[in-house]
Amino acid sequence: MSDVTKVFAPHGALTMLSAAAVLEEGRRLAAEAPLAVDFAAVTAADSAALALILDWLRAARAAGQRVVLRNLPAALISLAALYDIDTLLPLEPKA
Repeated sequence: MSDVTKVFAPHGALTMLSAAAVLEEGRRLAAEAPLAVDFAAVTAADSAALALILDWLRAARAAGQRVVLRNLPAALISLAALYDIDTLLPLEPKA
């Protein structure tokens, strides 16, 4: 388990149609404290989800914080690999 102090668990779809609804909350949480973003309840994700992740990583870095990703769907990992950004994703190590 990592040393995160907050967990953000978006749910439902993280797609072009829904990403804007969680953008600001993720930014705020990423800037406040070490954060784990848990994708276990995400039912669908597209490139907008990757854009959210990258935005939250920037917000955390700017505030001197860090983010780890939990339960990232395999399809999202594959999409990140397709875009050649998979190495930028801070996946939480498996227990």
